[in-house]
Parts: sequence; structure tokens; C-alpha cells
Amino acid sequence: MTFSRLLRALAHAGLFALATGAVHAQSWPGKPVRLLVGSPPGGPSDITARTFADQLGKRIGQPVVVENRPGAGNNLAAAAAARAEPDGTTLVLSPDTVLTVNPLVYTSGDFNAARDLVNISVVASFSQMLVCNTAAGVRSVAELVAKAKGGAPLMYASGGPGVPGHLASEMLLEQTKVRMEHVPYRGPAPATQAVLGGEVACGFLATPTVLPHVKSGRLVALAVSSEAPSSLAPDVPTLAKALNQPGLDVSFRLVLQAAKATPPAVVAEIEKHAAEIMKQADVRERLKNYDLTAVGSTSAMAQQVMSAEMKRWEPVVKRLGLKAE
Repeated sequence: MTFSRLLRALAHAGLFALATGAVHAQSWPGKPVRLLVGSPPGGPSDITARTFADQLGKRIGQPVVVENRPGAGNNLAAAAAARAEPDGTTLVLSPDTVLTVNPLVYTSGDFNAARDLVNISVVASFSQMLVCNTAAGVRSVAELVAKAKGGAPLMYASGGPGVPGHLASEMLLEQTKVRMEHVPYRGPAPATQAVLGGEVACGFLATPTVLPHVKSGRLVALAVSSEAPSSLAPDVPTLAKALNQPGLDVSFRLVLQAAKATPPAVVAEIEKHAAEIMKQADVRERLKNYDLTAVGSTSAMAQQVMSAEMKRWEPVVKRLGLKAE
């Protein structure tokens, strides 16, 4: 029986959708794959993307090329993936804030990540570390809160409105009922330099970026935002412990996505690769060295988590009146 006759027979049996889905999956990718990242080289997203791309390329027998397109809170890379041919050969790895916060902050454009992209897998999770310049004179969250409550004018840095460090800081302020002035910078690198230089007192920033400065004595680590201690700095208390609030978890995730119209069978194929790659011991260890926890969830779970996180952060975004043009 020819292939076309087989498809007609399957259609007659009510199995046409299943058959065509299998064909899509078997033919993917058929050409090199692009993996877009909305941050500069060297950060957690970039490290994860390059680790994933290397392993995916070995599995599919095609080059997987990482392209860095920083800007607009990771929206530039995400929007480019949404506009690409929906065949699964253009992917994007984004922090979950692109889906949970950016649609509420970047409202003037025609791109909405929650609407225009399909979530393939939560690839990894990560936290932020609260650090202060030594000149701030605080060595714990309790001391920072006491100083703020005492009326000291304190400022904190972030890599921009709505990024993980900004959200983690606002969660701390909400939980402790204190006020600090937010000073947004154009990315985590200048925000880190601002804390190091004493332009601002503190900031929630990426652990691998600030930890060398903590070890050198230029910065003081007060807490990590995740519920579990950092593998790189196990002696630094969690925010939950510092505030005596068990269960408090201000973690973030890196999500693998593609254009919304990507065939479900292709999404399932990529999802399967992501899950298997994130189970590899060498991959998990490499990510752990950058304070990242490998996950590799299903597409359905990724969507469920993103929906829950959007509900969590929407009141914060509205309370702060966050808007970006």
C-alpha cells in the first residue's frame, strides 16, 4: 500500500490527525534550529541556552545556534520567535517574567508572550541573592528592615522594571512593610556595578554574578530568594528563614517556547528532548554550578505554572503601576 493510500485508510478509521501529527514529529527539524535568548552572553539564560543547544544538536543531528537578542526585558527575542515560521526551528528561552509580567508592563506594542507563544517546557529554575554594599552597614535582612523602619533613606537596584530582581525586592518590601526606593538600570551588569560602587545600597541580583564580590568582601549577602538554600552559597539564609515565613519562595524559571501555531506533534517532540536532556547528570551538574536547577517539565505543566505565576505577580505590577514604552 502506498503512503497516500495508507493515510486515506487511517482517515477512514478516524486516525488521520494522529498520523499527520506523527509525520510532523518525524520530519522535525529538517534544518538547523535557532535558539534565541533575550539577554547578553554569560548570564543564567545564556548558559542554560548554550548547554541545552549543545545537547539538542547532538540528539537531532542538526546545528542548534544560540542567538543573543537582549532588550526590552527579553521581549525582543521572544517577539522574534513569535514572528518566525511556526515549524519549531526557531525557539526562544526566556525567564518566566516575559510571560507573567511583561504582558502587563509592555502594553503599547502588538506582542504579548502569553498570547503569541506556546510553552514547551520549564527548562530550569533559579533564584536571586540579596546583597548590600558594605557601606550600608547591614549584615542581615533583620538589620536591613530595622534600618529602613528607622527612616534611613535606602535605595535598591535592579536590571529594569519587572525583572526577577525587581520582583524579589518588592516581595521583600511587601512582606516586611518597609519602603526603599527602586533604581532601575539597563540590565543586571550595571545594576551590580551600582551596588558595588555604592550608588545604591542593595539589590537582588544573580548569585553567580555577585558571589565573587561577596567572597572578596566588597558585598554582604543577606538572603537568597528561593525556598531552598543556594548550592553555591549554602550558608546564606533563604528569605523564608530570614523572615520566619516557611514556604515563602520567590524563584523564577527559564521557559522554552516557540511560535503559537507550531504543530502540537512538534511541540511534543521538543518537549520530550527537553525532559531527557534535563535529566542528564552532566547537564544538571553544569547548571548547578551556575545556581540553576534543571527541571524539564511537560508543556501542560509549563502552562499551569505560568498561569499561577501571572496571578501571583499581577497585583504587584498593578500596585507599582509598572509601565514601559
